[in-house]
Amino acid sequence: MIDSKTDATPFSFTPYEEKKGEEYMNDAQLAHFDKILNNWKAELREEVDRTVHHMQDDAANFPDPNDRATQESEFSLELRTRDRERKLIKKIDEALETIESGDYGFCDSCGIEIGVRRLEARPTATLCIDCKTLDEIREKQMG
Repeated sequence: MIDSKTDATPFSFTPYEEKKGEEYMNDAQLAHFDKILNNWKAELREEVDRTVHHMQDDAANFPDPNDRATQESEFSLELRTRDRERKLIKKIDEALETIESGDYGFCDSCGIEIGVRRLEARPTATLCIDCKTLDEIREKQMG
């Protein structure tokens, strides 16, 4: 068993071993992704809790304006990071809902399979690689 770490998911998990002829998004695969998503969500929630405690414990009224400014800057950066993570938790919740509804793992745009490896790299993916590529090309042309 090999543990895998990816940029999209900051935790370790054992990659799913697909069996020849098995149905896509069967119960075992859905359970695999449910576990990945719930673990990721739990880790993000722990980070939020750590930030709250850190800000409460380290909040000080420094007499030196430079020290105060440094602390405010650090807190601001942490809050922006936590805001991004809050949005990610929302995406994780949406992915968990699609597992419950039976739609997880299929492209929102064209309906084909997203693929196990792509979902392991980005468990909140809602588009297959082709539709995502077209989406990014359109984005570049518009902006």
